[in-house]
Amino acid sequence: MNAHIFALRQHNFALWGAASAHAPTLIIGQLQPGAPVSLTGEQRFDLHRSPDFADLWTIAAADCQLVDDQVYYYWFEVTDTHPKRTGQRIQVTDPLAYTVDWRLRAPQPAGREYSGDDRYPAGVVTVHQGELIPCDPGGETGQLDDAPPSTMPINSRIVIYELPTTWARIGPDGVHERAVGTFRDVRALIDHDQPGANFAGLAVTQVGRSYLAEDLGVNVLELLPPADSALVREWGYGTTNFFAPDFELGFPSDYSHPTPNRDLRDLVTSCHAHAMRFFVDVVMAFARTSPYLAAATDDFFILDPQANPGDPDAHDSRGGLRNGFGSNLFRYETFHNGYDPITGKPQNLSPAAKLMQTALLRWMNDFHIDGIRMDSVENVFSWNFIGEYRDLARITWRKRSGAAAAGEADARFLVVGEELQEPLDILRQERLDGLWHENFKRYIRAALLGQGIDGQSFEQTLRRAIDCRTFGYTDLAQAVIYLTSHDVEGFRNERLFNFFQTNGVVDAEKRTKLAFACLLTAVGIPQILAGDEFADQHDLFDQNGNVTQGGGKQVDPVNYSRLNDDWRARIKDYAARLIKFRITSDALAVNDIDVIHVDLDGKQVLAWRRGQPGSDQAVVVVANFSDFTTPPGPTAEYVVHNWPTTPPGKTWHEISQDRDVPPEWVGREPIFPWEAKIYALI
Repeated sequence: MNAHIFALRQHNFALWGAASAHAPTLIIGQLQPGAPVSLTGEQRFDLHRSPDFADLWTIAAADCQLVDDQVYYYWFEVTDTHPKRTGQRIQVTDPLAYTVDWRLRAPQPAGREYSGDDRYPAGVVTVHQGELIPCDPGGETGQLDDAPPSTMPINSRIVIYELPTTWARIGPDGVHERAVGTFRDVRALIDHDQPGANFAGLAVTQVGRSYLAEDLGVNVLELLPPADSALVREWGYGTTNFFAPDFELGFPSDYSHPTPNRDLRDLVTSCHAHAMRFFVDVVMAFARTSPYLAAATDDFFILDPQANPGDPDAHDSRGGLRNGFGSNLFRYETFHNGYDPITGKPQNLSPAAKLMQTALLRWMNDFHIDGIRMDSVENVFSWNFIGEYRDLARITWRKRSGAAAAGEADARFLVVGEELQEPLDILRQERLDGLWHENFKRYIRAALLGQGIDGQSFEQTLRRAIDCRTFGYTDLAQAVIYLTSHDVEGFRNERLFNFFQTNGVVDAEKRTKLAFACLLTAVGIPQILAGDEFADQHDLFDQNGNVTQGGGKQVDPVNYSRLNDDWRARIKDYAARLIKFRITSDALAVNDIDVIHVDLDGKQVLAWRRGQPGSDQAVVVVANFSDFTTPPGPTAEYVVHNWPTTPPGKTWHEISQDRDVPPEWVGREPIFPWEAKIYALI
């Protein structure tokens, strides 16, 4: 599915949504190299209002005296509509620009109400035989050499790797060096033949190695927001240009100019070549320094919910007032008659909703994304919009998939929301496919300390943790479960290593392995925050030693050089064995789970069985959440009663240590403190 405005923009510069009585002006020229770069050959052309729509302005590319195959930089000059400003003219980025170049920014308007944040970056485009073609600053477009969607894993068999694009390494002098993990660096984690860029010296980015696809075995890569942001290498939660891949992520230190479109297409190509799905994290509740903040303020944004509690966009879905966290909140429940950029027809619409839906089509059509994680659902507020967004994504995916049955296509696409209160009605109403299951993290962390939570016993806590259905989910693909998320601020939200350290756990290796055994055998879709697989830790804190919004939360990077520690490498190897088993096991791809053994007599040992009843694809997990160890001796054993029958011709294999179990020891092997064994029929 495509959008009407995309076709319109093939031969016209088009500005949709500008709330101005005065004609916007196209300012266009070429990049002049230098220190700093500048604009040369500037031309100015007034746009014309559409005879059919008051909010659509265009000028034909053929009327702009453009030279074939020249790369152009441009802005739209509009009358500033921000209520706290004086209504002067201001140059803004094309809100639908596919490429922006932050090296070249518009002049700052005069007046105390303006700052450096009001210097918008230029959009980039080229022209060929009268057609406007989105491109990178060197004219590159990139190409998707894509694998068929049918080769991608289904939702019940995926393990998600949540990857920040801020990375670190430990330098030769022991100092932590922090930089951008670019699209090229990420691609080097996947493709044997691709070296890293900013992090070319890391072992995981060396040519000949595929850390994510082969070493670790994950089959979904989810980048923290890859759309362009004015924020300099925070984790991207403050999108500025929703149609453009991030400028910094496409600008490694050894490049002469940025190539974000080409590099992102190459990254997705590498993912799909390794049967790895590509998810994007989208931030839609608010924007940082959006062009529409000047071009159509009140149509797109509510600036101060606290001052306007009666406004239909003032409240979040929990009933409280919305919080933009320093950015500007979009309106989704305020409607206007105007141009629909998707259909090209007049409609009573929410401009912000149409902006996001149009951006969705850009990312699905041009980058072939396979899933979406929607940030801060409660702050987006409008469940109607969320449902429409999810439906458009699914319709677009089905057309690309070409599957005969919708169910077959849907099994390979996912729209998940983050709402830490987990409002299951949003799933029952089919507004989303799934939610982040924050309670898994809370409950499993309590169990990993041998404790209960929320007034429940240890046993009740663990039982609920390993089965998302005890919280009201109806299918494992509805619940994304994780040990740590990127939201690392606050009590028991820190990285897993720091959580253990704070709670006096002296053997982080054992306890982290136990955590992964639970994560990868529980009912739900496992997700791993990059670095947890080798017990990465926080390095940046505030003055009180805490991870806070102003002290480390969005800037503390993943540090792959910690894999050089032997004990951390052992954790990674352990996690990798379980990940590879998780994505191939029939028993772990179904909802069935049954606790078959509970031993609380001076110890805390539970065993659970995964797999359909009567199936020969059973998996049994024996987990010890205590200091108890089987007394030593030649006859040492720990008996798990109710062990499943071994079918004829089958044997049991212990996955975490990759060893066969002699028949006489089935269900009787010794156990050790804070350890899990995972047995599968083969």
